[in-house]
Amino acid sequence: MKCPFCKGSDTQVIDTRESDEGDSIRRRRRCLSCDKRFTTYETVELRMPQVVKQNGMRSEFDAQKLRTSFSRALHKRPVSTELVDAAIDNVTQKVFALGEREVGSRLIGEMVMKELLKLDKVAYIRFASVYKSFQDVGDFTEAVEAVRKSPARRGKKPAK
Repeated sequence: MKCPFCKGSDTQVIDTRESDEGDSIRRRRRCLSCDKRFTTYETVELRMPQVVKQNGMRSEFDAQKLRTSFSRALHKRPVSTELVDAAIDNVTQKVFALGEREVGSRLIGEMVMKELLKLDKVAYIRFASVYKSFQDVGDFTEAVEAVRKSPARRGKKPAK
């Protein structure tokens, strides 16, 4: 660590303390060249992958875009904010856990659909209709049948 005063590269750690929340470390340092003291902080920096869109463009992963997608699909649906937050966290964690530098937007869309299927069937159909570009009533019928046969239906029997 370089000294901010004399730019010397030899510094000594005098004291190390973890923050109350446990998400950072505070280090008190002394420069061996000029004998001045300064404080540094160490925190974790998670690097989310780039999102590769259908047209090949790349953009930063943005959890706010996920929230917007969930909000549109779940508009006026009886799903709590806590469940939506958990679903967004699930998608974000899955994307991060892939360990890739780039992730296709299609894969993220599929993850969102799986979470919506668990949360609300109507929201799932809404999202799927836009995501899969439904062209006619037949596309909706297929999606509704897929929802009926879905094992994600909590304790409900499949319709006959």
